[in-house]
Amino acid sequence: MNMNEALTIGKLAVASNVNVETVRYYERTGILKQPKKQGSFRYYSQDYVLRIKFIKRSQELGFTLKETKELLDLRIKDQAKCSDILNKTEEKISEINKKIKDLKKMKRSLEGLANCCVDENQPLSDCPILDCFIS
Repeated sequence: MNMNEALTIGKLAVASNVNVETVRYYERTGILKQPKKQGSFRYYSQDYVLRIKFIKRSQELGFTLKETKELLDLRIKDQAKCSDILNKTEEKISEINKKIKDLKKMKRSLEGLANCCVDENQPLSDCPILDCFIS
């Protein structure tokens, strides 16, 4: 594929490894700007491929679409600095650490529930695990 080639939405989706509905969703949310029609089609530049890959990678790292849009907006601001991205990254790390802590707490609670089950063959009506859900 020619790097300067304008892409239809289908070709953009394939090049970005997403489906067409994902591209349309990004356009509806405003994270991607929909290009004007040229004839009966909209044509996307290669920059859109990079932008979609950025969006997908940021989602893999735990950023929401709103947060990803903020990151993308920083890239085009003249006064933005690396520290702006660093701050957002550190906020995300803190958020993830809290989630990990909460998940570990949930795991310990579930392990405690699992240890309550001493007889796997007892009737469900006498299951101590279920009792804990309604107590």
